[in-house]
Amino acid sequence: MALLKVKFNQKKRVKLAQGLWLMNWFSVFAGIIVFSMGLFLKIELRKRSEVMDNSESHFVPNSLILMGILSCAFNGFAGKICYDSLDPAKFAKWKPLLKPYLALCFFFNILIFFVALICFLMRGSLESTLAQGLKNSMKFYRDTDTPGRCFMKKTIDMLQIEFKCCGNNGFKDWFEIQWISNRYLDFSSKEVKDRIKSNVDGRYLVDGVPFSCCNPSSPRPCIQYQVTNNSAHYSYDYQTEELNLWRRGCREALLHYYSSMMSSMGAIVLLVWLFEMVVMVGLRLLHTSLESIANPEDPECESEGWILENSLKDTLKSALENLKKIGKFNQVQADGEGAEGEEGGKTPAITTVS
Repeated sequence: MALLKVKFNQKKRVKLAQGLWLMNWFSVFAGIIVFSMGLFLKIELRKRSEVMDNSESHFVPNSLILMGILSCAFNGFAGKICYDSLDPAKFAKWKPLLKPYLALCFFFNILIFFVALICFLMRGSLESTLAQGLKNSMKFYRDTDTPGRCFMKKTIDMLQIEFKCCGNNGFKDWFEIQWISNRYLDFSSKEVKDRIKSNVDGRYLVDGVPFSCCNPSSPRPCIQYQVTNNSAHYSYDYQTEELNLWRRGCREALLHYYSSMMSSMGAIVLLVWLFEMVVMVGLRLLHTSLESIANPEDPECESEGWILENSLKDTLKSALENLKKIGKFNQVQADGEGAEGEEGGKTPAITTVS
């Protein structure tokens, strides 16, 4: 028994073809949107590639770009088929191509669904990429005179100002690295010498943060240095007072930014997938309804369309049997080649008569 069998007359077939033609061009527009989203995400990732680990993958934006291009190509081709199906003479040339095309559409829709899932599942990979990348970038904050790193101070400062964040996980991350260049340290000062000697690695560490960590909305002047020293500031307790520094770490801020973007894109791609599935089902019904016309010379006669010629159970069973046949055929062929090799390797016995 065929799956989702529907009866069609000429009027219904024409309406289905016209509707599918329109839907395919909507799908082309959706493909352009998916392509644009992938391009936008790729640009956003490139903009902040300096604060991301080198292993950061552009798999998601590249996949979106590819799916957008394929969607435009597939649906543009399907639109042409639907338009030609209004004329039986024009449709005849597409008949041999429809089954392979529908098979490609099926695999294409699986890929779209996979890309949509990846958009939702990339958070973990992105988090580790950002954590390692930000940690490395903060170490180069002071290298304003080093070629290839002189831009890092500006990059970090602009990032902290734009995303209202401080450090990797929080402002205390700056206490663990030397973010002030030796160029601006007075090594004749006792305080500087003591701080460097007190550190095993010989670094100048302070309980201070860059200016970009300061919250301009705070009514109090920014406490940028000696953040944990209560006696250094009047009426101040860093443990109880709301600090005038950004509380959120930049890893969390960037993760939220990119995760929200990818989740929104994933939802849009999922809607595109549902739309593509409807178009594929409609195209299959149009294909079978035109093929099952009893009298091709009488286009006004009734016909039947279906999704699967047999039930889903029978179709799966038939597919498994075909796979088994292919496997057996390959095995027999391999055995035959092995037998030929053995026969070819034998040397005939030679009898000598004295």
